[in-house]
Amino acid sequence: MTYSDTHLKQILQRTRIIVCVGMSPNPIRPSNYVGRYLSLRGYRVIPVNPGHAGKQLFGETVQPDLASIPKDCAVDMVDIFRRSESVPAIVDEAIESLPELKTVWMQIGVEHAASAAVAEAAGLTVIQNRCPKIEYQRLFSELRMGGFNTGIISSKL
Repeated sequence: MTYSDTHLKQILQRTRIIVCVGMSPNPIRPSNYVGRYLSLRGYRVIPVNPGHAGKQLFGETVQPDLASIPKDCAVDMVDIFRRSESVPAIVDEAIESLPELKTVWMQIGVEHAASAAVAEAAGLTVIQNRCPKIEYQRLFSELRMGGFNTGIISSKL
């Protein structure tokens, strides 16, 4: 799958609220530092993880599932941090539970052609096997000399 830079940038510019399915409270997990980075860039990041439901993460309550997200929350994007075999149920729940949804984004290593087709048939934009943090950094000139920026700021510098 290839996506133009213009297409990816438009998605990131129109998005305000991102639900991260599979968000971990563990700061060394990719879902955590991606969510943290996106929240520091002004996105509202709502974590979904049934094993940590009710806890606070980045100023938001961790939700057990997509159906539990408050109905007055106009979610723009679902970012999936789960294995590819979990995608069909997530896409189906997202379509059913999130009426304002515009984008289904599957993280690096996550692809599901049949679910992508279902989401596209429902009028959603689908991105597979990409990371919104990496794309944001690349498209908005935030990559550092080493090629990455975790967004973690140290007070010991």
